[in-house]
Amino acid sequence: MTSTPPATPADAELLARVTTGDRAAFEAFYQRHATWLVLRLRYRCADTELVDDVVQETFLAVWRGTARYRTEHGGDVSGWLWRIGTRRLIDSLRGHGARQRLAGLLARRQQTDEPSAEEQVLIGVEHGDFAGALARLSPELRAVVQATVLDGLSTAEAAVLLGIPAGTVKTRAMRARRQLRQELA
Repeated sequence: MTSTPPATPADAELLARVTTGDRAAFEAFYQRHATWLVLRLRYRCADTELVDDVVQETFLAVWRGTARYRTEHGGDVSGWLWRIGTRRLIDSLRGHGARQRLAGLLARRQQTDEPSAEEQVLIGVEHGDFAGALARLSPELRAVVQATVLDGLSTAEAAVLLGIPAGTVKTRAMRARRQLRQELA
């Protein structure tokens, strides 16, 4: 006769217990979701310290009850947690020190001997047509291409990073694509 392992509580059940101050439920919820949240947010932001802070703030909001999951809406707990994390990340990027953190990150990248992913891509096409076409873009257009295409940021995130309105990011991206198409055709 085999014994069945104890059932793992559902996310909604864990969250209901967290609201009563159940530390074990919170720890189980954190263990279940922290790793994937960190990994996904790191795709959105290269500053690992900032991502770690955002993840901690996200779970702190869950623990304190400032972020409440409503079971009556029937939504996915993972999606709810993802929305909290991404909103906190964008708010952090918009914050007062965002430009200093980004400048520090860029300075650290320049001090290392290892090229960044963007540099590796550009090195790979350095002698091709794409490198020349990219180099002929204006700095404003090239910055938008780097943020949205090479770094994989959304329009809103690129706008925060570059300090320009989202509409301007969209316009510059459209102009950059048009110019690249013409030069590569």
